[in-house]
Amino acid sequence: MNASAAVPAEVEERLVVRFGPGARAWCARLPGQVAALADRWGLVVRAAGGGGTSRVFRCERLADGAAVWLKLTPDPAVAGQEAAALRAWRGVPSVVRLLEADAGSGALLLADVAPGTALRERGWRPAEVAGLLGALRSAPVDGVALPPLAERLDFLFELTGRRAPGVPTAGARALARELTGDGSPVALVHGDLHPANVLLGPDGPVAIDPRACLGDPDFDLVDWALDGVADRAALAARIGELAALVPGADADRVLAWCRATAVVVAAPRLAAGRRDAGTLFLRELAGL
Repeated sequence: MNASAAVPAEVEERLVVRFGPGARAWCARLPGQVAALADRWGLVVRAAGGGGTSRVFRCERLADGAAVWLKLTPDPAVAGQEAAALRAWRGVPSVVRLLEADAGSGALLLADVAPGTALRERGWRPAEVAGLLGALRSAPVDGVALPPLAERLDFLFELTGRRAPGVPTAGARALARELTGDGSPVALVHGDLHPANVLLGPDGPVAIDPRACLGDPDFDLVDWALDGVADRAALAARIGELAALVPGADADRVLAWCRATAVVVAAPRLAAGRRDAGTLFLRELAGL
């Protein structure tokens, strides 16, 4: 193994915020776990990275020299849900491909996406992500064992409270419960679909890192509606453009989801003291 699997202190702290104190023991065990999985799946680890929910290792597959990604998370349920969603999307070329999974140990092996530039870095246009957004909601959900969107939202609001104590979320939670309980269509929802989680692939955008659930597919349009907008007119125009391009999308519901989740997007920015136009608009939209 050519790259260290040791978890940097600042990353460990983010994992503790996300998963609780037990994440410290997981971080201590991680180098051994990575070594065992690399041996089992025939990998050489070349580089390490990751954010607040997982550690990701760029690897070379010994059998053919292909680049692949080993992803591990402290919560095996998170890995199991991601694996279930990726299997349901296996016929969708705009979703990263699952190669192997050991959900019991929270490990996934994923295909490489090349060139792999995130749309957050490169910029994007509604027309180029519309196909992805439409394809995600087209997957069959029969037999797919995933939590409901309402459960995902409860987690997001609780996490917002931990990351930004004192930011009120009661009104937003009430609206979210209304939206999840009104009999809207149920589809496979990515759950964390923003421009940093969509990479440029050889044939177009490719989604990675789902926090998958079952519910209203219009939820997945929220980050694309809010990205870079700073007033209501711009938001309405963006939603209108997306709804016209994505089959089945409902502009009124997308706007309602933006209002319900604006506090989740705004809270960490407000806690950090940001006062840029986009953050202030999110604050207004959330009614803070």
